[in-house]
Amino acid sequence: MDIRYSCNQRDFKRYTTEETRKEFLIENLYKPDEVVAVYSHVDRMVTMGCMPVNEAVPIDKGIDVWANFGTHYLLERREIGIFNIGGKGTITVDGTVYPLGYKDCLYITRGAKDVTFASDDKASPAKYYMVSAPAHCSYETRLLTLADANKRPLGSSATANKRTINQFIHPDVLKTCQLSMGMTSLDEGSVWNTMPCHTHERRMEIYMYFEVPKDNVVFHMMGEGSETRHIVMQNEQAVISPSWSIHAGCGTSNYTFIWAMGGENQEFDDMDNIPATELR
Repeated sequence: MDIRYSCNQRDFKRYTTEETRKEFLIENLYKPDEVVAVYSHVDRMVTMGCMPVNEAVPIDKGIDVWANFGTHYLLERREIGIFNIGGKGTITVDGTVYPLGYKDCLYITRGAKDVTFASDDKASPAKYYMVSAPAHCSYETRLLTLADANKRPLGSSATANKRTINQFIHPDVLKTCQLSMGMTSLDEGSVWNTMPCHTHERRMEIYMYFEVPKDNVVFHMMGEGSETRHIVMQNEQAVISPSWSIHAGCGTSNYTFIWAMGGENQEFDDMDNIPATELR
């Protein structure tokens, strides 16, 4: 497991491109029959990826749970949200099998002991993208499809940010302890996400960009609004955004991204907006 410690906004101003990427960018999430995990000390969020090909893969494969979490099993004191961005597959949670197609989501509540990932077809394996947050209570494990998500159309073609925010793991859809997750899809011809720029001091966020066409990239903006930086991101890469940082992106094409939030509250509109003319 890769461990990332917290960076403050004062030190961040002096980071080189390489240091910025090493601190916040998450690459190579999908390796055959492995679990890739990055533990961030920003709100203790864990970003994970799993691509089962030849075998069913347990959620803790290759992870020393006691050393990294101090618990007997990974979800003993955690909840997790999982999206499938690959071929069809199944997730088995304590004996219950959940089938996941493309862009389906599974929320697993705190206390689930045995979680296993599988693909229906090794030639077209599932790709499970996951974010886990600490949890102090348990609710209900639930499978969600795109039709179940709460949809919020935003932006316009005129400003190149026409998009639909699909809220999956969200208070309007189901109860969780603190984790919120969703998927934002940009219309063809739109390239900007999360406008106007904002921070939310009470929550951190993690983005995972996908459906980025071949030979295209996304310029992910971060840093304080008064002194921004960027990370050039490719398809199926994730980025950690601390609460003090803006989190926006501009692609060389339209794309889709999965966002995950954790922190003090679950108020989706709890934002500190920054006018575009004040960005530096």
